[in-house]
Amino acid sequence: MTVRTRYAPSPTGDPHIGNIRSALFSWALARANSGVFILRIEDTDRNRLVESSVDAIMESLRWLGIDWDEGPGAGGIHGPYFQSQRLPLYQKAALTLIESGRAYRCFCTPERLDQMRAAQVAAKRPPGYDGLCRAISPAESEARAGSERFVVRFAMRREGTTVLDDLIRGSIVFENALQDDFVMLKSDGFPTYHLGVVVDDTEMEITHAIRGDEWISSAPKHIQLYEALGWKPPLWAHLPLILGPDHKKLSKRTGDTSVLDYRRNGYLPEAMVNFLAFLGWSLDDHTSLITLEDLKEHFSLERVVANPAVFDIDRLDHLNGHYIREMPPERWRQVIAEWCEKDLPASIPRPIHPELVAAVAPLLRERVGVLSEIAPLTGFLFGFEAPEYDPALLVERTGGDAGLALRIIDSALLALDRVAGEQWGREPVEAAIRGMEDGLGMKLRKFVPVLYVAAMGRPQGIPLFDSLALLGRERSLQRLRTARAHLEHRL
Repeated sequence: MTVRTRYAPSPTGDPHIGNIRSALFSWALARANSGVFILRIEDTDRNRLVESSVDAIMESLRWLGIDWDEGPGAGGIHGPYFQSQRLPLYQKAALTLIESGRAYRCFCTPERLDQMRAAQVAAKRPPGYDGLCRAISPAESEARAGSERFVVRFAMRREGTTVLDDLIRGSIVFENALQDDFVMLKSDGFPTYHLGVVVDDTEMEITHAIRGDEWISSAPKHIQLYEALGWKPPLWAHLPLILGPDHKKLSKRTGDTSVLDYRRNGYLPEAMVNFLAFLGWSLDDHTSLITLEDLKEHFSLERVVANPAVFDIDRLDHLNGHYIREMPPERWRQVIAEWCEKDLPASIPRPIHPELVAAVAPLLRERVGVLSEIAPLTGFLFGFEAPEYDPALLVERTGGDAGLALRIIDSALLALDRVAGEQWGREPVEAAIRGMEDGLGMKLRKFVPVLYVAAMGRPQGIPLFDSLALLGRERSLQRLRTARAHLEHRL
């Protein structure tokens, strides 16, 4: 059996973490078994359709290195790969089920359904369709269909149980008496998820359906649909829930944002893949770093656990820092240039000078956690004056003592003015600033934040001595004089 898996998102917005994890696991299972991975767009919810979403879905996959064998842009013998272009298949399946007595047309109006639900709530009964139209004869149904709007509902078995055999969770038993007759074909001729996924997974010969655990409650619907149509279902694997650090449902506040937002905020694809892979899966008891190539070789559903996974942003930050530090020097310089080009103010000339990028690259590697920090850390190197800053920062670390901050600036001006232009470099600059300790009666760590603000516009950043060396003598002294003027206004 050739393993065939799919990622079938709805284009109702940019894909989020849980959604993309399902794609990664489905892709990894196919690749680990020399199988086929399919991208299918489930665009039948026309009210929530976002036109840009399909591009965002494909861009998210490409960014992470997840390729597909069949689907939009790749073609394939099972196309089209947009559900909106496959309507005759769903309508044919619905008609087959109507003719066999396992589905029926429902003519209930929205007003009648609202009244029914209100009565159920008032009586404290479980919500669900009451089956009124199930009793309509085939002849009456056929006659009314010509003049009345209707949906098609599936007639769930009411007796006994339905069993989901899940590759991760084992057997899960559902009482049929608790199920209701769900809508499988809407009045506009579009299928609901339940009919669409069953028809398409069958037509596309999907062998393994990997999806989030929020779909477990829908499993009885899908199992009974397969039985009624006489089709063989795929093997199901419902992935564990992803919780926030507070062990509550993941939210935007705790990390459930668009995967492309993570890219925009400066996370590397290698870090995101590594992070997603361990949300519910592990290679063994000790491996913490993994690549796409490792997943292609070693992934299996046997190592996926049913217990919820915790989204730990600190773990993602750690992984991102690791992959930044492991980046080859040439690629790292290229990344710095790209993020400076993108994020630095338009007033700074482009292209960014490669020699400056090469000089600052080693200083940034150990200090950048996400790539969006590159421009804020390097912006001070461009322009004659420091980036604009609140003069209050100059006295923030001196307990608000503007007089002390002024002494520190004056001491630095005297010390650095003695360093001749031809001698200007990291070591002479460091010696001059360290020599200020005795005159000020202060340790370096106590007064250096004032100099950081004067030079960079912020109280911390890349190493001060290297920064002043890169700025050069004239710009360094001018920035100190500007800081002095700010402090004089505060006295």
